[in-house]
Formats: sequence, structure tokens, C-alpha cells
Amino acid sequence: MPGPNLLDRPLAPDYVSFGSDFGQRFLVTVDTEEEFDWSAPLDRERHTVETIPALHTFQKFCESFGVVPVYLIDYPIAQSPAAVDAIGTAVADGKAEVGVQLHPWVNPPFSEEVTQFNSYAGNLPVELEREKFRILREAIKAQFGKPPLIYRAGRYGLGPHTADILQENGIAIDTSVRAMFDYSGSGGPNYRDHPLRPYWVDRDSNLFELPLTTVFWGPLRQLGKVIYPHLWRTPSVRGMLSRAGLLERIPLTPEGVTAEEAVRGIDIALDEGLPILVLSFHSPSLAPGYTPYVRNEADLEKLYGWWRTVFAHLSRRGIAATSVAQIMACVELAQ
Repeated sequence: MPGPNLLDRPLAPDYVSFGSDFGQRFLVTVDTEEEFDWSAPLDRERHTVETIPALHTFQKFCESFGVVPVYLIDYPIAQSPAAVDAIGTAVADGKAEVGVQLHPWVNPPFSEEVTQFNSYAGNLPVELEREKFRILREAIKAQFGKPPLIYRAGRYGLGPHTADILQENGIAIDTSVRAMFDYSGSGGPNYRDHPLRPYWVDRDSNLFELPLTTVFWGPLRQLGKVIYPHLWRTPSVRGMLSRAGLLERIPLTPEGVTAEEAVRGIDIALDEGLPILVLSFHSPSLAPGYTPYVRNEADLEKLYGWWRTVFAHLSRRGIAATSVAQIMACVELAQ
């Protein structure tokens, strides 16, 4: 009998319930990965891991706000001793957590051709996806001394067999679904109609989905899921609607989203009753010159300013940070 398929939009979602004292929380996730040229074709060799020390700075920044970030680590990072130097103590002390992020083109075994289609791990033959995942999980466990419990597919690339692989390897939470986004144009998944609330993928094996948080804002936001897909090939129209304040898609990330936009998105997500807001960004943005979002020191200060503004607003709204450990404990209490 086939197992659950994370690509399928749940028709009647079995939403996750949390303990009565959990309320609404937020989770900071970091796609912790190698640096590469985002505008060039993917390559197995042409990458660096020079921004790893910047994780230590971000970790101390988060600790000053009482935030426990989740570092979703891919293979080049897991292979670097600098990663343990940067965040190992914080992980050991429970001030940070680690999870799995699979970039298949830099993760052995290297049996597949490097293509856009194969960059989504879920598109690979199931045994190859399984072996890549197993090697990465074991590398993270060996480096940090703790088995990871949370997964994000690189490029959000889930596949029909990913849920089975996660269950086999003791993963409790998948956080690969980027609701309201469609990557099918490059061979990836379509999450346009997936829920925003956490939902059970397989209650019997305690696997649930924790989608990244994206909302629509503006007078037309209730029609966002209908209107936005038709504007995919006309970005100028999307920009016009956004500038006019009619319709804007706001993912909770400092990459390409202003602090003011994020605050609006947070308020919508909270007012809609989302129990957990999932915020995310890519670790190479923690140093100038490695992503399109942080080209210089001024951009880097702007990124940290984004987090200060967002943390302050969440505090004003009475929303505390959470962690994978806390989420798991509260889910268990609610069952």
C-alpha cells in the first residue's frame, strides 16, 4: 500500500492541535547551505563555505532575543568542522537546533546528472533520494551529536516518496511546503493550494507538515489564490497591484521583503489564527556578496534591522519564540 505523499494537497486536512498553553508562536529557520552563484547553472564543485563563521554572529544575536533558531543543514555544511565551531555549543546547550536540508547536487552519492529537474530531490529515483538523505542525516548526527527531527527539502523539492524516507529516519516534522508558491515551471512542486496551518501527514507515525508562512495582503487578498497564479508570467501586473496596495504576496523572510511588509504579513497570519509562524532565510545572506539580497555591509545591517523590527513587533503582539523541542512536547500533550 503506498504511503503518504507530501505533494498531495490534503483535501480535508487533519490539522495539528497543540497544548492549551501553547497559544501562537514563531519559529526561525535558517537554510544553512554552501555559497554558489544563484544566477549560474548548478555545479557540484563550484561552491564555498566561507560564510559559516557568520552563523556564530547570528546565533548570538538570536540569543539576545531569546530565540532558538533551527539550522537546516546541507552536506557541505555538515562536512565542515567550522559549523561545529560556529553553532555546536549553542546546539549542545539547547540554544539552537539542527535539521536536515538536502541539496542533491552537492550530496553524495553522485549518481545523477546535475540538472534543474534533478535539483529537486523528490524527482530522483527513490533509492537515490533515500541514500542521499541517509548519508546527510548521519553526517549531521555525527557532527552535532543529536539526531535531527526536522527536514526541509532544498529548493522545497519534495517528492512522492519523501514522506516514507522521513518516517524511516525518525523525522517528525517536514517544513518544505512553501504554501502559495508554484515551482512546477522548472520541474518542481506546486504548493499553491496547500494549507498554511500545520497538518498531519501520517498521524500513526507522528509525521506532520509545518509550512513556511506566506500570506496575501490587500483588499484583494481573499482572491489571492485565484488571481496570483494567472499573473505568474506578468510580473509587471503583480508589481502594479502591489504598488497600488491591492494585492501583495508576503512570505516571512528578510530576503526581498521589507520589514514593513513583514509586519503586515505577521498581523494577517496572527489574525487568521495560525498557531506557528515559520520565518526563513538562507545562511549565505549573513555575509555580503553571496546572495542577491545582501551585496554589501549596508544590506547586511538592513537584514539585521529586519530581524530587530520583526522580533520587536512579535513581542508587542505577545508572540513568543518556539523551538522544535517545544513544538514536539506540546503536540504530544495535545494528542
